[in-house]
Amino acid sequence: MSHNEEEPSFFDRERDRLSREITSGFEELLSSTNVLNRKLEEVLGMTKEYDTIASLWHSFYQLMRNASQPDESMEEPAGLPGTGGHIVSTTRQTNARDD
Repeated sequence: MSHNEEEPSFFDRERDRLSREITSGFEELLSSTNVLNRKLEEVLGMTKEYDTIASLWHSFYQLMRNASQPDESMEEPAGLPGTGGHIVSTTRQTNARDD
């Protein structure tokens, strides 16, 4: 019996080897998971930056789009003849002598 107590059995040696292998695997998995987590945080941070830039460009687009449309509350000033901006009346005024 003293011989058995000094030397671990095959089962004990195999159990210890597998435990070390599993522990090593978990440590590697934990390290890889931490790297993945950092990369995901970087991607999410970049996405938020792109959202800010996209929002800014969308605001600029809306501003330019609204600026190109005439404002209904403002009357357009009459243009100068020769510039294409003046309004020519199509109604004919009648003089007293035409009657």
